[in-house]
Amino acid sequence: MSVDFDKLYNTYYMEVYSYVMTMIKNTHMAEEITQEVFFKALKTKQQYQGNSSEFTWLCAIAKNTCIDELRKQSRKKEMPEDIPSDVNISKLLEDENLSFQIHQILHSMEEPYKEVFQLRIFGELSFQKIGKIFGKTETWARVTYHRARLKIQERME
Repeated sequence: MSVDFDKLYNTYYMEVYSYVMTMIKNTHMAEEITQEVFFKALKTKQQYQGNSSEFTWLCAIAKNTCIDELRKQSRKKEMPEDIPSDVNISKLLEDENLSFQIHQILHSMEEPYKEVFQLRIFGELSFQKIGKIFGKTETWARVTYHRARLKIQERME
């Protein structure tokens, strides 16, 4: 499958950047990772078979690149010791240490819960868009998000 790379870059750069921002939450790092995504896509364009949309292919590369970056970062930080028992995830994300702990929980969480939660909370994407990324329904995205949220709350307690 032949890929017109200039067109691919111009068409999907902002969408891929937004997707990366949902996981990284740092504009400079998101720009770097987005550039890395397109570089990796250019290097592996021969492997792209067209079984999924170009955007889905780029998101898969972006997800793996972000995971690698988050792993590097998590090795550099220590876990917080005090964890409150009454957990409100939105409020906890405002606290840097607890935010880091939630990211660690997300890191160990199985797919698709991890990615759906990140897209909803950090990327502020609608359930409809999340469903579209996965090739599923809006209801599937909604249910998966709520299950992910429950899993995080259980692990925080």
